[in-house]
Amino acid sequence: MRSAIVVGATGLVGSALIKLLCESEEYVSVAAIARRKLDYEHPKLTVKVRSFDQLEENDIDFAHEIFCCLGTTIKKAGSREEFEKVDVSYPLQIASLAKKCGIMHFVIVSAMGAKENSAIYYNRVKSKLEQELMAMELPQLSIVRPSLLVGDRNEFRFGEKMGEWILKILNPILIGPVKKYRSIEATQVALAMMVIALHSKKSKVSIYEADELATMKMPIKEKEEGTAREQLFNWDKLKTEEIEPLDEEIVFDQQKLRKIKTNNEIDN
Repeated sequence: MRSAIVVGATGLVGSALIKLLCESEEYVSVAAIARRKLDYEHPKLTVKVRSFDQLEENDIDFAHEIFCCLGTTIKKAGSREEFEKVDVSYPLQIASLAKKCGIMHFVIVSAMGAKENSAIYYNRVKSKLEQELMAMELPQLSIVRPSLLVGDRNEFRFGEKMGEWILKILNPILIGPVKKYRSIEATQVALAMMVIALHSKKSKVSIYEADELATMKMPIKEKEEGTAREQLFNWDKLKTEEIEPLDEEIVFDQQKLRKIKTNNEIDN
């Protein structure tokens, strides 16, 4: 049985992931580190409300894996500096603390198109995060690169909403090499992250693109069937076959039996 930590549990992916982990039979303990209290409650769930500026080593307990779902926008953060603090500085700090605590697997949400030389500032920031995480030499690093996330947000983001509407129309015709540009449900990204944690090969660094994330499912467990009593003992065969008599007769040695009886009477 496993334990997990989710950082950024109030966001679109993080909130979906929390529910999946708590409802999974694989996990007995789930901890969430968030800046505010969660709306979701579960017996397995422990919530630590923390400021990421003051996060310390004792705020992170041992777990089998830690999922980092932190992310914001420049508009919400207020400046590029604050944006990079949430999308780069905080995840790097959490990864460092996780490594010190002996957590073996760090799974993080990045973005499709993360490139150092990208014309898009957002993608350059995500690339910077990925490169610095790789340089940390974590035991196991899994980078998840979803396309445009679809789901019910607590806030309205006009740009993302427009993109969602457009991709909803275009998704059916985005096939082949451009299939990865299809929008993806946040719940599917959360499911893919759990599948990666439980069933991925233990590579030092793995990167999962949007089209791969969209097809990930939890493997179906095969039921263990016990051997039926009828198979253990073939009653039908017993009914149809005659029992063959023993070839040799059993002859009792009367004198030997009397001797054993006499010895037993003396001992008693």
